[in-house]
Amino acid sequence: MSVIKKLCKIFGITCMVFTIFLCILAGGLYLWYRPLYLEYKDDAVRAVAESDADTFTRNLTGYIYDDSNNLISRLSIDMNSDYLRYKDIPKNAVNAFISIEDRHFREHKGYDLGGILRVGWRYLITGGEEKHGASTITQQLARSVFLSNEVTLERKVREILTAVEIEKKYSKNEILEFYINNAYFANRCYGIEAAAKRYFSRSSAELTLSEIAYLCAIPNSPSYYDPLTHADRALARRDKILEDMYDCGYITHTELREARCSEIALNPRAEEKIQNYETTYATDCAVRYLMELDGFLFRYDFEHMDDYQDYLEAYNDCYETCRKKLYTGGYVIRTSLNEEKQKLLQDTIDGVLSFDDETGSDGIYALQSASAVIDNQSHKVVAIVGGRSQDTKVYTLNRAYQSYRQPGSSFKPLAVYTPALDQGYTADSLLPNIDVSRAKGAGLAAVSFPGSRMRLDQAVERSVNGCAWWLFCSLSPEKALSYVKHMEFARIVPDDHYPASALGGLTYGTTTVEMANGYSTLANLGLFHPATCLTSLKDRDGRELYAETEPEEIYTPGAASRMVNILKGVILRGTASSMGWNLEVEAAGKTGTTNGCKDGWFCGITPDYSMSVWVGYDEPRILKNLYGATYPASIWKTVMSELVKDSARVQFDAPAAEEEIHLPAGSQEQSRYLPGRDDDEVLSDGYTVRNYREDHSVADQADTVMYQMQSLNRESENDMQTWNRLYDEAKTLIDQIYSQKLRAQEAEKLENLKDGILP
Repeated sequence: MSVIKKLCKIFGITCMVFTIFLCILAGGLYLWYRPLYLEYKDDAVRAVAESDADTFTRNLTGYIYDDSNNLISRLSIDMNSDYLRYKDIPKNAVNAFISIEDRHFREHKGYDLGGILRVGWRYLITGGEEKHGASTITQQLARSVFLSNEVTLERKVREILTAVEIEKKYSKNEILEFYINNAYFANRCYGIEAAAKRYFSRSSAELTLSEIAYLCAIPNSPSYYDPLTHADRALARRDKILEDMYDCGYITHTELREARCSEIALNPRAEEKIQNYETTYATDCAVRYLMELDGFLFRYDFEHMDDYQDYLEAYNDCYETCRKKLYTGGYVIRTSLNEEKQKLLQDTIDGVLSFDDETGSDGIYALQSASAVIDNQSHKVVAIVGGRSQDTKVYTLNRAYQSYRQPGSSFKPLAVYTPALDQGYTADSLLPNIDVSRAKGAGLAAVSFPGSRMRLDQAVERSVNGCAWWLFCSLSPEKALSYVKHMEFARIVPDDHYPASALGGLTYGTTTVEMANGYSTLANLGLFHPATCLTSLKDRDGRELYAETEPEEIYTPGAASRMVNILKGVILRGTASSMGWNLEVEAAGKTGTTNGCKDGWFCGITPDYSMSVWVGYDEPRILKNLYGATYPASIWKTVMSELVKDSARVQFDAPAAEEEIHLPAGSQEQSRYLPGRDDDEVLSDGYTVRNYREDHSVADQADTVMYQMQSLNRESENDMQTWNRLYDEAKTLIDQIYSQKLRAQEAEKLENLKDGILP
C-alpha cells in the first residue's frame, strides 16, 4: 500500500506541476498576443459597424486608363438585377447551404468551436501545413466581403472576430441573404439567381430540388465543380448535398430518391463578354496583382501533372474571387498601354492578314494573329493585340495572353542556346547536327549520337534542329527549362521535360506576352521583369496598392549579350534575312514554325522594344506559306520600323565587364595541337585537324576546371556548392568534345574525381 500511495503522490505532484506549467504558458501567450488580439478585434468592430446592407450589394465602378490618362474602360457587374431578398430565395437553396456548409448555423454566434479545435489540432500535427477549414457561413461571408483569401492563421483569427461582429449586427436571415447572393458559382456568376439564368436559362424560383442542389454544389470549389467543364463532379456533390438535406430533416426519403434519379439538363445562356484587347489584358494584370496581395503563391514548377492540375484549380478559384473584387471594388487602374502604338499594331495585323476573309460559324475570322510589344526601358507592355479586328458583337479571345501555342524554333534562344552560353558554350562551340528522326525515340541518350559539326551561331542562324536537340539533351531538360520557368512561363509542365521541347514542342505552349518578355530579358542583359501593363492600382479610398517588382537575373549579362549578337545574325543572314531589315537601329530575332506550317512566329528585339508575333488558326491547321519569316516577320518589321524611326538608341547595351570566354576555334592558342598541319587536313572520316585542335582545346579547359575542383573540401557546405557548379561546368565542356575516345577519357577523369580518385 505504501508503494501505491507513493506512486499516487508522485502522480499528483506531476499533474499539479504540469497544470501550473500550462497555466503559466497560457498566461504568457495571453500577455504576448493580447495586444494583437485587441488590434484585430478593433478592426473587426470598426469594419462591421461601418457596414450596412448596401455593403453586401454595393457595386462600385472601376476605371482603366492608358499612359496618357485616356479612359480605356469602365469595370462593373450588374449584381442588383440578380439580387434576391431572403423571402425570394428558394427554400431548398437555403436548406442546401446550411446542410452542406454549416449545420449549426442557426445556433452558433458566428463560429464553430469544435471545428476551430479540429483545425488547430491539424495545424499542430502537420507543422502548419494544414491551416484551413471549419469556416461557418458567417465566416465565409466575412472573408469574401471584408478580408483577403490568404490562408494564414492571422487571417483565420480576423475572420472569426469579424464573423462574431456580423452576427451581432445582422439577423440570421440577413446573413443567409448576403451569403447566397455573394457566393461564386463559376463562369462569372455571383448569386443563385445569376447561376440559375446562366446554366438553366430560368429563374431560380422555377428550378427543381435536384437543380437547386446541383447549383449549390458549385461554390465549394467553383473550378472543380464547374458544370460546364466538370458536370460529373457537380453531380456527385449534388447527391452528397441531397443526402445531407435528408439527414437534417429538410427533405423526405421520397424526395431524396426522386431528386437523385432526376437528370440534369443544362441549358446554358450565352455569356456576355467584352471585345477590347487593352481592357482584357489590363484586367488580367490587375486581377493577378490582387491575387498576389491576397497571398496567393504563384508557381511555375510542378512535381507531376496532378500537382499542376491541383494548382490550376486553386489558381482559377482565386482568380475569379479577385476578379469580382476588381469589378465591384471601385479600383482605378493606370497602365502603360499607348493608344498610338496599339492602333499601329492592330492596323498592321489587320492589313497583313486581309488576304484571308474566311470566318467560322461564330462570324470570327478563321486566320488569326496575336502580338505583344514591351518597352525595354520601362519593362512594361505598351501594346497588345489578341486577334484581328472586325465589326461584330461576338467576343474575341485575347490570344496575346490567353492562347498557348507551340512556339517552334523561336523557343530555342530562351530554353536552349542562352542557357548553353550561360553554362560555358560560345558562338564558336561546335555542335553535332544529329538525326532528329532517329533521336526522337532515344530520349536523352541522343547526346551520344554522331552528326556533322556546326558552329553554335550558325546553328541558330539556320535554325538547325539537330544541333538544338543535342544541346538540350546535353544540358538536360530540367536545367534548360529552369530558365524559362524563372521567367514565369505559366504552362511549362512535367510532361515537357523531354527533348522535343528543344524545338518548342511543348504540351501546352506559350503566349506572345511570355515570348516578348523572354526576349526583353535578353535585351536587358539577362534581367527579368515580370510582364505587366500596370503602373498604378488604387483602391476606392485612393490608396496606392501597386509596387514595382524587383528584377531577377536569369542569364548572366555576358550570355545574354552573346545571344543577342547571334540573333542579329538571324536577321542579317539567317532565316529572317528575307525580311530585309535595313535601318540603322540594330535588330535581333528568331523565326519559329511548327510542323505542317500550323503556327508561325517571329520574336525580335531592338534596343528600345521587344515584340513577338504569332499567326495561325485557333483550331490548328495547315496554312500554305506560313513560316516565321513570312506573315509574322512582315508584321514585326512594319510595326518595329515605325516604333524606332526616331529612336536615339541604335545599338544594344553591352555588359560593363564581359566575362572571360573560351578561346574561339582556330585561335593561336589552339595551333600548338598538331603544329604545322592545315586545318582542313582530314585525319579520319569526317574528322579534321581543326576538329582535333578544337577538341583538345576544350579538353584542356575541362582539365583546368577539374584541377580547381581538386582544391576544394567537399565536406564544407560552401565548397561543395562550388564543387557542384564546377562539376556541371566540366561536364558541359566534355559534352562538347566530338571525338568519342577523347570525350570518354575526359568523362572518366571527371567520374574518378567524383568518386574521390585523384589523377
